Amino acid sequence: MSKVPIAVASAALAFALTSCAPAMRPPAAAPAETAVRPNRPTDELHWVRASAEYRAVTIQTFRAALEAAEEASAGRPAGSWAVCVDADDTIIDNSGYEAELQAAGRTHTDEAWFAWVKRRARPAVPGAATFLAGIRALGGRVAVVTNTQASLCDDVAANLVLAGLPYDVLVCRPDDAGDRKEPRFRLVTEGAARPDLGPLEILVWVGDNIQDFPEQSQKLRDEPESAFGDFGVRYFALPNPIYGTWEKNGPR
Repeated sequence: MSKVPIAVASAALAFALTSCAPAMRPPAAAPAETAVRPNRPTDELHWVRASAEYRAVTIQTFRAALEAAEEASAGRPAGSWAVCVDADDTIIDNSGYEAELQAAGRTHTDEAWFAWVKRRARPAVPGAATFLAGIRALGGRVAVVTNTQASLCDDVAANLVLAGLPYDVLVCRPDDAGDRKEPRFRLVTEGAARPDLGPLEILVWVGDNIQDFPEQSQKLRDEPESAFGDFGVRYFALPNPIYGTWEKNGPR
């Protein structure tokens, strides 16, 4: 998980099923190797953890995503379609991890991250539980596709349950795979991620990283507004000013 100053898997494609559970932090999220002043959170972390605006944005985004799913699923058989959501900082909140690191004047390490995930104590992002329950009520399935490693998948799965976040299939990142999610999206749509569910048509994606959406990357920032036509319709992005693939973008 990368840290800074908001759509599967093994041997044949080491993937994790619902029975397998969730994951590790995305490679793109490698933290900046800069010292953090003890007991002084960054402005970005302070905003995520303390502002009314952050809660308002996540809740309204999930509400809009639910409305879009309801409209898109009209007339479709129950169980034939799904929404695809990222895990970290989309439906489960990792800001406590950042808070602990910054309070101690430390930066992200794999060891610290693994220990954090294994606690299975991460809370839900505001609005996420209501959204996922709403999808289930509409007859849809919930596919969680995460960049957390497969070796942590059981911990992610348990955490989702403890946080009250219902899901139907969880696909983690094979330890030897890259951070692109398209192969894992296909496992969901082709029915390989959880064969007893069969193929699922993904109608809506929700994520906090541009790569949580099919065939998207940071290159999109240089495109005209018209290139964002799926956002607010099929794609719904949450703010994450703490880490992400955006960190590699040059300043403007």
